[in-house]
This record gives sequence, C-alpha cells and structure tokens, in this order.
Amino acid sequence: MVDPYATLAAGIAIAGGLIGTGMAQSGIGAAGMGIIAEKPEKFGNVLFFFVIPETLWIIGFVLGIVLILGVI
Repeated sequence: MVDPYATLAAGIAIAGGLIGTGMAQSGIGAAGMGIIAEKPEKFGNVLFFFVIPETLWIIGFVLGIVLILGVI
C-alpha cells in the first residue's frame, strides 16, 4: 500500500519540476528568438540553452517515482 503523504510529495515534486521548466523556458525562448532573428547561425547555441531546463522535469519525475516506490 502506498503512503498518501508519499503520493502527495511525489505530485509536488513532479509539478515543481514541470512549473520550473516552463518558467525557465519562457524566458530562454523569448531571448533565443531575438538572438536567432539577428544571427541565424547561432541556432545551435540557442537550442542547447533551450534544452538545458528539460532536466528539471526529468529530475522531478525521477524523484516522484522514487517517492512512490519507497526506494529511499
């Protein structure tokens, strides 16, 4: 049986990771589009910095799974 507090903690961890990713990508995406508009050759650099915040939701998802399964 899964602990209800662990389920709540897992939901908060996943939601926090997703919200953090969205907030980070909104600012990076807006700035990145400005850079690409002026210098299209910088697309690779902008894409790299746009993808970095994706690790936030991955970490939140993994932490949520760890909490639900009770590994820690």
